[in-house]
Amino acid sequence: MDPNDLQNCKKLVWNFHQKLDTSSVSKIADVISEHTHTNHIWRGYYPFNEIQGAQEIAEIFWNPLRNAMDHMQRRVDIFFAGQNEIDDFNSTWVVSMGHLMGLFDNAWLGLQPTGKMAFLRYCEFNKIEDGKIVETAMYFDVPHFMVQANYNPFPKATAAHLVQPGPMPHNGLLFDQQDPNEGKKTLDLINSMISDLGQWNSGMKLEDELRRTWCEDMIWWGPTGIGATFTIERYAKQHSGPFRKAFSERSKTNHICRLSEGHFGGFFGWPNFTAKLTDEFMGFPATNKVGE
Repeated sequence: MDPNDLQNCKKLVWNFHQKLDTSSVSKIADVISEHTHTNHIWRGYYPFNEIQGAQEIAEIFWNPLRNAMDHMQRRVDIFFAGQNEIDDFNSTWVVSMGHLMGLFDNAWLGLQPTGKMAFLRYCEFNKIEDGKIVETAMYFDVPHFMVQANYNPFPKATAAHLVQPGPMPHNGLLFDQQDPNEGKKTLDLINSMISDLGQWNSGMKLEDELRRTWCEDMIWWGPTGIGATFTIERYAKQHSGPFRKAFSERSKTNHICRLSEGHFGGFFGWPNFTAKLTDEFMGFPATNKVGE
């Protein structure tokens, strides 16, 4: 792909977010319609799930959120684009990750307002075709928002509940063209990591398996209810170990998108994989049911 085309895709999504975040609530549907195809598919976590069309996306997700979060602003920590390995690098996706921050002044999803700052952590993947967005995966941490609203449905987490900062070097906004060789190295490493995490039967000690692809001082920013962990040893103890102990019959990884640019990369599935809960996890007893 021409590097200039990749840059144009990034500009498209960045400009879309600028207009989306500054428009009045009554104009959100128009902004979405301007930047997306008519058959645009939007995927988000429960209770939003899959939505199609600008009007529905605005009415179901964005309008209620904007009404709840006064003076909402997008605080982006990571922004990049790349070709999707899953479809043999034939599609282009743009990734934005950070927080939507505002004053939680009106109810949202049944949560009562606090009148205080609140952060909705998000990671969004946008597929671009013919100068418009045709597909979006908008993943966000609703339980993290719930805890900020003084409602915690979980027992004590094995790791830490935090507002996630950006990358330590503060180099996650890739507005400029990146070295494609670095991007290939990044994607190769991600693929190796996914291969290790996806099979659960390497025969190695968990910490040693993780060391094949992770730095010793890794940070894993897990969702609320589990939390964030620092170092391989604590990640194994505070998340990966308990997770593998609790679940069995893990399916193969089923990604829709996997991409990289420079030193950054990402992936998502719908779902990523399924597994059966056969032991206690996060305070919930075994159900012997398969979940996504």
